[in-house]
Amino acid sequence: MAEKTRYSDEELEEFRAIILEKLENAKRDYELLKSAITQSESNDTQDTSPTFKVLEEGAATLSKEEAGRLAQRQQKFIQHLQAALVRIENKTYGICRETGKLIAKERLRAVPHATLSIDAKQKQR
Repeated sequence: MAEKTRYSDEELEEFRAIILEKLENAKRDYELLKSAITQSESNDTQDTSPTFKVLEEGAATLSKEEAGRLAQRQQKFIQHLQAALVRIENKTYGICRETGKLIAKERLRAVPHATLSIDAKQKQR
């Protein structure tokens, strides 16, 4: 039997469902991080002592910076998932960009935006 060169439409639909679920969760997480950065639901320090206020503002700044980094990572993850959806539409999803062979289903279920097989990924190191 010849080696498969692409996933079937049914298999692609399975991956589409996985990606859409992850995309929905990622967008929800991104919105939470954005609201943490803008502190739309914050408790202010107006009624506390000046010393405590300085300490709390420092901690809040660190939290905002961390939330900003996390939001950037989440946005990048969303972009990767959206690109995976495009590859499904083009029927090129699941094909390793290094070897041209199919990426294992197990890998795609775990990392649905993967563009490299395990072998190709390990050779990058």
